[in-house]
Amino acid sequence: MALVTLTSDIGQQDYMVGAVKGQLAQINPAFNVMDISHELSPFNYPQAAYVCRNAIKNFPPFTYHIILVNLFEKKPEQLLLAYHNDQYLLCADNGLLTMILEGKPEMVIGLPMDKTSIRNTLYCVRVMGQAINELVNGTRLLDIGAPDVPFLEKNHLRPLFGDNWIEGQIIFIDHFENVVVNITRDEFEEHRKGRSFRVVFKRDEVIDKISESYADVAEGEKLALFNSAGYLEIAIQKGNAAGLFGLQGFTEQSQNQYLQSRLFYQTIRVYFE
Repeated sequence: MALVTLTSDIGQQDYMVGAVKGQLAQINPAFNVMDISHELSPFNYPQAAYVCRNAIKNFPPFTYHIILVNLFEKKPEQLLLAYHNDQYLLCADNGLLTMILEGKPEMVIGLPMDKTSIRNTLYCVRVMGQAINELVNGTRLLDIGAPDVPFLEKNHLRPLFGDNWIEGQIIFIDHFENVVVNITRDEFEEHRKGRSFRVVFKRDEVIDKISESYADVAEGEKLALFNSAGYLEIAIQKGNAAGLFGLQGFTEQSQNQYLQSRLFYQTIRVYFE
């Protein structure tokens, strides 16, 4: 039985998530379909990459991951089927693949699209689902589509580094409005080199220690910790860090708004002393 995950920016307000699952059930009723998220912000590549990357690595080998994010940034000429670290990823040719993987996949296949068909979301799902079904039934990966096709690559959003500081961007705000920054524990420790530090944001907010859990501080107090995915997180115990501190996630659109008004803060700096 093939394990198939779904991640999208579709939302849950209408019929589309159900229709996607219906299309997959028509292709193969034995597919075991699991949701990762359908509430990704539209056009937010850093957020989508963060969510997909850190969910995918927890699944068993040879899971199939359908990623329906920004399918129509441009008119699609192909869809992508990638194999990397014993996982299959199926997505649009829009640059998200290399952002999720933080590099090139071990293998990528171009899935052709019928030029006479209406290329909407459900058509894309059918193409992806049929490719999965062929693999499940024993077809070689190289025989599914066009191997080693050219595809759009985008770099994942990396922090900036100086001798005595790191500047990270906010890439995700969770249900509790805790703020996730694209600084990993490994990057933090590598540049810290045993030194003391200050996490600084919104000009005058400072945190000078890393907590192990939210319970390490009193209710209403701010804290910094590394979350389950290993990324720096700013939070308030039983509070709303994003709203109270005026923090928002990084997107190209919000970056433009930030440059124009500076009413919101999208970066977090760590100073080493």
